Amino acid sequence: MSKNEMCCMRCNHELCASRVQIFSELNKEELGRVVSLITRKHYSKGELIIIEGSTLDNLIIINSGQVKIFRNTQEGKEQILYVFTEGDFFGEKNLIKNQVATFNVEALEDTNICMIKKSDFQTLLRKFPDISLKIMEELSNRLDKLESTIQKMGTRNVEARVNAVLLEFANKYGKHDARGILVDLPLSREGIANYIGLTRETISRKMSLLMDEGIIEMVGYKKIIIKNIQALEQSIE
Repeated sequence: MSKNEMCCMRCNHELCASRVQIFSELNKEELGRVVSLITRKHYSKGELIIIEGSTLDNLIIINSGQVKIFRNTQEGKEQILYVFTEGDFFGEKNLIKNQVATFNVEALEDTNICMIKKSDFQTLLRKFPDISLKIMEELSNRLDKLESTIQKMGTRNVEARVNAVLLEFANKYGKHDARGILVDLPLSREGIANYIGLTRETISRKMSLLMDEGIIEMVGYKKIIIKNIQALEQSIE
């Protein structure tokens, strides 16, 4: 049993549930009722967690590991929509309505997830309406933030989009290093290109410019050191 799985068992899933924004306003007793619904599951690297066209009926919390959410375009090209890591969650709408997956979810490495089934969750909401009201309010707040993020992404130029994704990866995967922030990139350059809607050549060119400017340094193919994070932050303001 892994360290993360042992930690999950010791906290009785409370840590996972507390990470989910829609549960952030619940008190300890209410959170405990949500925690009682959680089950665990392990996926190996490369294994599909969700297949496009399948019925969605779970909230999924990443306990450890990384996953990518993607779909295939009509041209047969993989389009990466999101990359999620430890503490991230998705599928909160699945708890409220019937949905069919319009995407695939694949484990990028060995991954442990915590799940809440829609049927169990809806039984809880019917029994405890105060929990329902708190969760609906947080869902509304989350949708407002998502709309704002989408609007900002749509107006950003190419340079800002590349810099924004590097900052995202720095926040999720970065570790402080004597030279700056060492980041293990979860995706290849082609994967990053698919993620933010650019070409692989554009990603390579923009990252080369950042290297020339002394803002980043490449360490192998999938590691970078961000030497001037303030420059990245200022470029997307």
